[in-house]
Amino acid sequence: MADELVLYTNPMSRGRIARWMMEEVGQPYRAEIVGFGTPMKSADYKALNPMGKVPTLVHGDTVITECAAICAYMADAFPQAGLAPAPNSRSRGPYYRWMFFAAGPVEAAVASKAFGLEVPPDRARAIGYGTYADTMDTLEYAVTRGEYLTGDRFSAADVYVGSQVLWGLQFGTIEKRPAFEAYGARISARPAARRAAEIDDALMAEMQKQG
Repeated sequence: MADELVLYTNPMSRGRIARWMMEEVGQPYRAEIVGFGTPMKSADYKALNPMGKVPTLVHGDTVITECAAICAYMADAFPQAGLAPAPNSRSRGPYYRWMFFAAGPVEAAVASKAFGLEVPPDRARAIGYGTYADTMDTLEYAVTRGEYLTGDRFSAADVYVGSQVLWGLQFGTIEKRPAFEAYGARISARPAARRAAEIDDALMAEMQKQG
């Protein structure tokens, strides 16, 4: 099919973010599970994603990688889902702001914390995220401006930023602040979030059985 949506993913990866986004959009899609190691680094798969990582989304002859890009693309490709502010809306400001903040400073700060990497205080201004503490304070600011990141309306930015928050809370790389826990509870209760988690959890259980 010319416009078929195919999601290359793995239930033990950031592909869970893309899965959630696909469920929110509600369009038919096919998921291809890509194993770690040889399958993900194969020439065929790297022809789609040279990084040899998941997720990758193929929409007809268009290839999109990177979770934030997949979320933004799907929201714009299927505007009827109402997952992005209108292009001429000023709500596009916070929508882009917080999605890219999570893809940049949050991702980097959380990864640094997870691997025990510390930036010398006198060099913090040279790092995009500054300090972990500043990043967490800014993230808390973002999730307390309204019910959702753009105000009172859920968007693709909440899928992406919310996934970062939920994963960080689960694995201890984001502080368990009340604001983060409250925001995480709101978004994880969404039917699409639950469906996506159930699909990936079932796949992960099956993969573990198979060894």
